[in-house]
Amino acid sequence: MPTFDNWDEVIAFALSLPGTSMAPHFGTPCPKVNSKAFATPSRESDSFHVPTPHQEKEILIETDPDTFWQTDHYRGWPGVLVRFGSVDPERVEQVIRRAWWDKASRSERKAYGPRP
Repeated sequence: MPTFDNWDEVIAFALSLPGTSMAPHFGTPCPKVNSKAFATPSRESDSFHVPTPHQEKEILIETDPDTFWQTDHYRGWPGVLVRFGSVDPERVEQVIRRAWWDKASRSERKAYGPRP
């Protein structure tokens, strides 16, 4: 299991998901599925960004603020910052899988199964 201690580990895990490849996202190579980024580096050096629905974002921040957080830049945006080196890498993995699933095509979702 990855520990998500740095961006390279996030990329390695993301690329293990079906149909994923690296492609530019605002000039930075990021993991994408269905031509959509589902994990991106953050302006904050200790974190990366994952798109997530607002309701899930609120729950993540409320239940584990040491891992999931936001800056004013991301306030009101459907995504959450994830600190590297979380004590709960399984939860980080699930958040990345959900972001992948949310961006995947209908056929990719069907082949993968229910949303994680």
